[in-house]
Amino acid sequence: MAEQLKNLYSKEFIEKLANKLFLIYSDFKKENFINSIFDSNWQDLELKQRMRHISLTLNSFLPFSYDKQLEILKEAKEDFTGLEAMIFQDFVEVFGLNDFSNSMNALEVFTINSSSEFAIRQFILKYEDETIKQMKLWAKSKNEHIRRLSSEGYRPRLPWAVALPKFKQNPTKVLEIIELLKDDKSKYVQKSVANNLNDISKDNPDLVIKFVKSNLGISKELDWICKHACRTLLKKGDKEVLDLFNFDKSHHINLINFCYDKNIFLNEDFNFSFEINSDEVIGNIRVEYVIYYLKSNNNHNKKVFMISQNHIESTKKRFQKKQSFKNMTTRKHYIGTHFIGILINGVEVLKEEFYLNDTRN
Repeated sequence: MAEQLKNLYSKEFIEKLANKLFLIYSDFKKENFINSIFDSNWQDLELKQRMRHISLTLNSFLPFSYDKQLEILKEAKEDFTGLEAMIFQDFVEVFGLNDFSNSMNALEVFTINSSSEFAIRQFILKYEDETIKQMKLWAKSKNEHIRRLSSEGYRPRLPWAVALPKFKQNPTKVLEIIELLKDDKSKYVQKSVANNLNDISKDNPDLVIKFVKSNLGISKELDWICKHACRTLLKKGDKEVLDLFNFDKSHHINLINFCYDKNIFLNEDFNFSFEINSDEVIGNIRVEYVIYYLKSNNNHNKKVFMISQNHIESTKKRFQKKQSFKNMTTRKHYIGTHFIGILINGVEVLKEEFYLNDTRN
């Protein structure tokens, strides 16, 4: 079983943090700090709750003004990177909302080799114009982590993050940031721009389609951003978007030799394979499969999965796939009839049923 994310905040991590703070601030009560972190509630806290608990405890053990606390934390942050380092940004989110200038400076420092994408959102909500101005400056930074923050922090549907309902409804200001970053040479930044556009497509598809029409074919990097930005629209089979990426011609393609498990068991794999062929070169093609999962109310929930998305120079191609039917925290499987479908360029060309049985005896 994969390690739980909340366990990033291990005893070793907290001890390392305490030791670093003690080196910077000699009166830091590191043993008391460690004991305060691992209180009676610690085991029940999830990742972001642990992050917040550490932030609150830091404030208690650094008895200084906010700007002095930041000086200490900036020095401490040098030894920490990645997701676990977001305790520093969380501290700013909790204690810095009334000090815009010092907080922006701190988030800029803390985002390097980590990310301030969650913390910045409270400032967007409280200081919209000032934060937009700051993020436009960050979009021109020499550091890719800072440039990425200007996009990632403004994503309308950023997972795990505080919602930005105003920008889900009207993402015009988000698109202003994207315009500054769309030609960025950093893949790290390009991914954020594409993810941002993909978020926008879920509420304002016409704006993303307009962006793609204006930018497709300009550069290899922009082409990648455009296609990645449209992945939700492509998965939905949006005909205009399929046409933009030349996934609109599938009438010449045949699907043959479809083989699949008609009966499977819970916690095992569902296997299937098939071939496509044509009298001419297959060409630009997007091949997906869809599982119609049985739900507790006996309806079915449709979930689309990618198989292949490229240009095929040959006249035939074979595919073989498997789909796990292990229960997960994000999906519970129900015993009964399910369906498998195959999509070619957004069109469902085949649909068959199969039966999920309870676990083998």
